[in-house]
Amino acid sequence: MTSKTSSVPYTSLPSHPDSYPQNVIVLSYYHRPPNHILRRCLLFTTAILLLSAAVYLLYPSDPAIQISRIKLNHIRVNSSPELTLDVSFSLTIKVENRDFFSLDYDSLVVSVGYRGRELGFVNSKGGKIRARRSSYVDARLDLNGLEVIKDVFYLIQDLARGVIIFDTDTQVKGDLGLLLFKIPINGRVSCQVFVNTNNQTVEHQDCYPQ
Repeated sequence: MTSKTSSVPYTSLPSHPDSYPQNVIVLSYYHRPPNHILRRCLLFTTAILLLSAAVYLLYPSDPAIQISRIKLNHIRVNSSPELTLDVSFSLTIKVENRDFFSLDYDSLVVSVGYRGRELGFVNSKGGKIRARRSSYVDARLDLNGLEVIKDVFYLIQDLARGVIIFDTDTQVKGDLGLLLFKIPINGRVSCQVFVNTNNQTVEHQDCYPQ
């Protein structure tokens, strides 16, 4: 058998190593921070997060008001001796205390208007709502002999169409008991109530908080 000899190419080392450029990188020694510094940073971050959460939860907010039910008792247009309007509403208002402290409200006022003019209002007595709870307040508004001479043209149009749009404004004022302090609050909601004059019912209402 014939043996083969394989040749491996190589390059000889330089006789003068200093003639070639060399790059030297010096790495500094990494000092690990002490454990007590890490603990302080962790405690500081935790304290900031807890404080932010406490401010978010305990910061007082106005109560949420919603007209949960509205009923038209009657509506009547009188033409003698002059053009007047009789209207009666029964309402149920939901007052929600969203805070973590009790709410003492002094009064709840419901007003009814037509074409931007207030017709009348009813004032309900105050009460107390516990933290994170809701209360329902019933109110009845009777308006008799309302003069609508200024709006007689619009009233005739609404009667012919069979729908009269009333404006309701509900407002609650009170104090929030925060430890030894009393913080005044104010909640308000406005609605447009569409009343069907043919069957004496409320077709629908559009409400928005203020």
